[in-house]
Amino acid sequence: MPKPTTPRGRPPVPSPARSPRPGPPRTGRDVRREEPREEPGKLFRVAGLSAVSALFAHDPARVERLFFEERLKAKTGDFCKAMAAARRPYRMVEADELAKVAGTVLHGGVVALIAPRPVPAFDVEAAKRWAADGQPLLILDGVGNPHNLGAILRTAAFFGLRRVVVSDHPGQALPSESAYRVAEGGFEWVELYRAANLPAVLKRLRESHRVAGTALGRGRAVVTDPAVLAMGDRPAAVVLGNEEDGLPPATLAACEDILTLPGTGRVQSLNVAATAAILIHALAKPG
Repeated sequence: MPKPTTPRGRPPVPSPARSPRPGPPRTGRDVRREEPREEPGKLFRVAGLSAVSALFAHDPARVERLFFEERLKAKTGDFCKAMAAARRPYRMVEADELAKVAGTVLHGGVVALIAPRPVPAFDVEAAKRWAADGQPLLILDGVGNPHNLGAILRTAAFFGLRRVVVSDHPGQALPSESAYRVAEGGFEWVELYRAANLPAVLKRLRESHRVAGTALGRGRAVVTDPAVLAMGDRPAAVVLGNEEDGLPPATLAACEDILTLPGTGRVQSLNVAATAAILIHALAKPG
């Protein structure tokens, strides 16, 4: 392993993210804008061996700086070689300094600073071509908790779901340090797109996909088995909303099916990330 290099002048250590303003106690529900959105152009801090390994496996050019503890020296050797070849700074640091870089003590011994990828616009015409591979689409409309977004991306990567779409809902979470931390590398294996005017998009998407919104029926017939959505010649496109308000009425009206997961009734609903995990497991086709 090459000897860690120290460029002239120590690389500036990012300041820890500011804590959110005090507010009402948090619950397990999908709380919108749980943390401040990162400033445009700011480097993301990606912590943990799994997440950093995924970065170097998939797109090492995005890593601007690398910091790690001595205990992970052997496991980060290949990362250091890549950084040296790219002439980018990397350093072995003490645990307290790494916590300052990461903004948390829960850094797993390694932190990469990366340039965030832009989220491209969702193209319905491209989605029509994607339908040929039979892969479902998961669409999020107003899922505001970045931890839920990260958990959903982690599940999607685990089961081989290739694409996730988010809406332009003002409360919708986008990639952030919090989401990356929970995703454990999932963002590197799933393509994320953003759809403007989701109800109009869903109406067009029905030409190539069977579009279902997760909600209670309330007068409409419901599908209770996700596997039913995979039948026929169109792959499923399933839309999930946030846990407080559910799907906006216009979004739900644009769906041809209502999907409800029946339970015992002992609790009102599932966490949105848990619901997404059930649906992805039922619908995704690994590959």
